[in-house]
Amino acid sequence: MSALDDIVAAKNAARAAARARRDTARAGDADRAGEAAANARLLELLSSHRGTPMSGYVAIRSELSPLAAMTDWVRNAPVCLPVVTGRARRLVFRRWSPGCAMETGVYGTQVPADRTPCNPAVLIVPLLAFDRAGGRLGYGGGYYDRTLAALRDAGQILAVGFAYAAQESSDLLPRDKTDATLDAIVTETATLVPSGPDKALAPVPLRP
Repeated sequence: MSALDDIVAAKNAARAAARARRDTARAGDADRAGEAAANARLLELLSSHRGTPMSGYVAIRSELSPLAAMTDWVRNAPVCLPVVTGRARRLVFRRWSPGCAMETGVYGTQVPADRTPCNPAVLIVPLLAFDRAGGRLGYGGGYYDRTLAALRDAGQILAVGFAYAAQESSDLLPRDKTDATLDAIVTETATLVPSGPDKALAPVPLRP
């Protein structure tokens, strides 16, 4: 087995464990309160970016939903949703607003029917697992990795992972050279941003 095969196997095992943790977190009695707290933390973190275009996502399966933050954000700035256009291609973005017409995209995801493009400066990223080094484990398609690489080459982009605290991996996640790191991670219990010379993600409190 090659080193790449080892990484793939490790990622698949980590995905299975992370999916189970996320499903458990989603099923908890405090889920609704947790989702509200996470959205409040997200808006707090992004307060200095008000007025810039944001990309959110429509939650699937047991993902934590950023809908409340998106609905708040669209009052002052464009909000868009990611769209998969084909295998091994980067995401494109379409303008979104509450109640807008939606259609079913690739993998059954809901995307805006209006194809008006949008160029986000803030990217809210779903995930299966994360670690304190900013590592992210997605579903394996590499769409966000390719997209973040392209957006970072083109200019500034703030990538924020959005997840339940239970999705944190106690160990560093398996990574290869194509895996993009996150600039921050927001959960229902913490906001994690780079801190210290090693650039590990550390919690910061909400302002009173």
